[in-house]
Formats: sequence, C-alpha cells, structure tokens
Amino acid sequence: MYPPAALRYHALERVAPDNVRAVIVGQDPYHGAGQAHGLAFSVPRGVRVPPSLRNIYAELQADLGVAPANHGDLSAWADEGVLLLNTALSVRHGEAASHADYGWRAITAAVLRHVSSQGRPIAFLLWGAHAQSRRPDIVGDEHAILTAGHPSFFSRHLFLGCRHFSQANHFLRMHGRGEVRWALP
Repeated sequence: MYPPAALRYHALERVAPDNVRAVIVGQDPYHGAGQAHGLAFSVPRGVRVPPSLRNIYAELQADLGVAPANHGDLSAWADEGVLLLNTALSVRHGEAASHADYGWRAITAAVLRHVSSQGRPIAFLLWGAHAQSRRPDIVGDEHAILTAGHPSFFSRHLFLGCRHFSQANHFLRMHGRGEVRWALP
C-alpha cells in the first residue's frame, strides 16, 4: 500500500488550513514503489517524474513560462499555501483507484468543507472526474472553482491549455491573497 502510513496525511501536515490559498485535487497517490509521498501529483526527489506531472509542468510552462523542474517534489507548492490533496489517500501497488471506496471520501470531504469554510477566498483546481466529483464538498461562494481533465497520458488533451496556474494567481491577486510562486527550486 502506498504511500507509507507515516506519509498518508503529509499534505495536511505540510500546510495548515488557515494558510491554504489554493487546493489542487487529484485522484489517488501514484501506485508504483517509492513514488507516493502524501502530496497529490508529487514524487520524492530522485524518483523519475511521472507522465501526469510532466503534463502539469508542460501546462505550467505554456501558461506562465515556468521551466519544468528537474525533479517531481512539489513540497515548495505546499509551502506556498497549496494543499495537494488526493480524493483517496492510499492505493494498492499497481492498481490506480484501488482505494477509491476505502473510506477516504469522508475524510477528504471533511477536509474540503473545513478548508473552504474559513471565510477566505481559495482557488480550487479540480483535475479529473474523481476530483470534480468533490465539488459539492466545497462550501461558500467566494472561491474560484477551476475544472479540467486529469493530466494523465490518457486525458491530457482535456488538461493541456486549461491555464489554471495563471487563473488561480489572478483570482488570488484580485482578492488580496498574493500569487503562488509556481516555479520549483
């Protein structure tokens, strides 16, 4: 099962609810050995960048001109106030969506409700059908809800060109929340 138990709540430990400016919602952790470390779409340094993250980097470059990082660790985004949350927080080896009905729905729904009810405008980036199914868990009218296809190989044509990075920054800037520095060190 991935990620290791100690890292399943890493996204929640990395950014406090009061500091969340943007939320990227994905499906579930990567299901290969050593890939998942508790942040949606992120892999530890030294692990090959997966195709979905390569597509995210391609969109980031097309949207904001940010060159792709030579690693897949998105921890710096969490430090910027980006909650990198999957709809399921664990997965079986080699089986995408294998824990989609594992009981994570109640937990991630509660997280989305809590974060969105803080009274501060947040940009929610919902990538893929699993993420978009969580739209009802986001409460309040003050948020930006941005939807696109999942950045995986199979649906990248529904993701590339979404311009979510610039849209999120524009929304945050207009609401006095500052921009996210999407460039990774």
